[in-house]
Amino acid sequence: MDETVRATAAARLTTRGARTRSRIIATAADLMYVRGIGGTTLDDVVSVSKVSKSQLYRHFVDKPALVRAVVEFVGERTIDVERERLGNVRTFAGLRRWRDAIVEQNALHDGRYGCPLGSLANEVSDQDAVVRGKLDDLFKAWRELFEGLVHRFQEDGLIPQDTDAAKLAIGFVAAVQGGYLLAQTSRDVAPMATAIDMSIAHLDLLSRERAEGL
Repeated sequence: MDETVRATAAARLTTRGARTRSRIIATAADLMYVRGIGGTTLDDVVSVSKVSKSQLYRHFVDKPALVRAVVEFVGERTIDVERERLGNVRTFAGLRRWRDAIVEQNALHDGRYGCPLGSLANEVSDQDAVVRGKLDDLFKAWRELFEGLVHRFQEDGLIPQDTDAAKLAIGFVAAVQGGYLLAQTSRDVAPMATAIDMSIAHLDLLSRERAEGL
């Protein structure tokens, strides 16, 4: 076999291996979202992803390694979705459309499974410092999206310039996460909608106070 053929074969195997790894992670993420990390075994992942155990262990030495990969995958997917939803919001109407989208998405399963990131954080933050650090970074990225929204509202004169964007962002993330938890326990997204509405109402109050002060 000449070098060109060897290189082509190696590239094909590498591509195939990357696809297999991605399939394992995506399958594990879906299973862990529904069953939880503790309720998902490596045998489950092997069966559903239709790979062999040797293929799984070629990419992940143990379950913690797979969980870390799942956290990265779910985190990037979650933040990408939120970046698309929040990245260009500059009006209260746009903010309420974001609220409707996130609540309606959670309503598809009656709020049963909670936030993908929050659920992972609840299960592994105390067991894996690496995962905890990664989740902390992801939640920071989420808060930064809300901070960006607040800054845009300030730039457009909707709320006062001295509004503390960082604190408001923490409040929004807390409202979303608390809303997910309330929806999960009640199997009803109404409490989630109310929690987010309260954060939006606070912004609206700031807007009204600014308008009255002009």
